[in-house]
Amino acid sequence: METAWLRHMEQIGITAVDHNEPVLVTGIPDGVRCVGIGTDAAVFQSAEHPEYAVKLYAAGREEKAAEEFRIYKLLAGSAYFPVCTYQEGRMLVISFEEGTTFYECLLQGTDIPQTAVAEVEEARQYVRSCGLNPRDIHLKNILLQGDGIKILDVSEYGKPGNDMRWEHLKEAYEEVYSLIMGKALPLWLLETIRKWYNRREKYFQSYEEFKQFCLKMLRYRTK
Repeated sequence: METAWLRHMEQIGITAVDHNEPVLVTGIPDGVRCVGIGTDAAVFQSAEHPEYAVKLYAAGREEKAAEEFRIYKLLAGSAYFPVCTYQEGRMLVISFEEGTTFYECLLQGTDIPQTAVAEVEEARQYVRSCGLNPRDIHLKNILLQGDGIKILDVSEYGKPGNDMRWEHLKEAYEEVYSLIMGKALPLWLLETIRKWYNRREKYFQSYEEFKQFCLKMLRYRTK
């Protein structure tokens, strides 16, 4: 890959934040837009090469970029994941994928079909067949493309253990989604639920207690 166009993107500052909060981004050059922010990295699109998404990790996390590149190579061939073509230092170059994240669907009131949920399950099975572990699958890294899906951010698939994030989302879809289907949820509500979820072990005695707390918030909002 010709990489001269990437050099100015290396100057973008990415700073990690404690408590599982999104990174801070500084110094975005002209012609570049930020299309996603996570807890370890941020993703950008250049007007010069809009077919690519460039993922930049926070300084000092180059090993995470190399690990994610390794995982993408193992997943190559599946339509459920983007294609990663290049990695250097803290940078990854990945195919840019059009679509709407499940998170954005909830903000907009866009329907998330059952077929999309089923495809996430199929993608998870494929990940396991590659000897990897499908972790860290959440609303902001599942992209709805028509009735199908694309899963973004495979960086944790090399880690052991089940973080239960997808299981909890699927349970919420099956038990709660009918209450909010077709309704646009406010950003403050989704962000409140996200923050409480990430700290639920500190503030709730069980996941069930946290779930009941969220149900009360949703029922109040959707009356």
